[in-house]
Amino acid sequence: MGVQLDVRQPLLLGSPGEGEAITDRPNRELRILCDHEWLTVTWTRHAAGQRGAEPHVHREHCDAFYVLQGQLTVRLGPEGAPLYATAGTLAVIPPGVVHGFDNDGAGEARFLNFHAPDGGFAHYLRTQEPFDSFDPPADGGRPASDAIVTRAGCGERFQREDRAITILAALPELSVFRLEVEPEWAGIGAHGHDDQVDAFFVLAGDTGFVRGGEVVRAGAGSFYAAQPGGRHGVVHEGGRIVLLNMHGPDAGFAESIRRL
Repeated sequence: MGVQLDVRQPLLLGSPGEGEAITDRPNRELRILCDHEWLTVTWTRHAAGQRGAEPHVHREHCDAFYVLQGQLTVRLGPEGAPLYATAGTLAVIPPGVVHGFDNDGAGEARFLNFHAPDGGFAHYLRTQEPFDSFDPPADGGRPASDAIVTRAGCGERFQREDRAITILAALPELSVFRLEVEPEWAGIGAHGHDDQVDAFFVLAGDTGFVRGGEVVRAGAGSFYAAQPGGRHGVVHEGGRIVLLNMHGPDAGFAESIRRL
């Protein structure tokens, strides 16, 4: 049975080792962390030399990769031009752009994969039934330059008094942010959204996530998501933390950061 997000209970997982295991072998591991029609998130581990996906195109959803460890080769456009995505790189491929991926690096690669909206991807992982994925079109599809590639340390950065938030990518279907907070940061009060899935992956440090009536401590590698209507928040008790924050769809969130 898949991971279903209770509207009253945000989901808190640890990664690796948690989530719904689709594949768990020495050379390859894939786990579903979040399965919602607006956003599916998976965690993947590939040994060196592992093939990912042949060139394909999505017509109705974005496909995005955030590299946690190692190097992922993302191939873009009809010619399969290689993008060597190292740790901290985000690559967002909008609908219509041909892409594929492999681990051509010398070591293990670990990465998050986002599909927004889901486009039937989670169901495909479980059943291998067709979803919003097609062979490259005869005309080559959209230009490869339409993909968004943000390297580690890059992006649209906004420095606040007690935190820095960097917009890594902002499309209507998906926006991704890096949040770096200082010890005095007040956290994020419990709240809810009706128009998006709000998800976090802890990149560094230790923090607390609101889950129902409790606060659960979460360290690096933990994943947390709330579907529309779910009350959620972050309780910070000091220390420096770094969070990856995903919104599917964006629902105006990136613009709200720019306006502050």
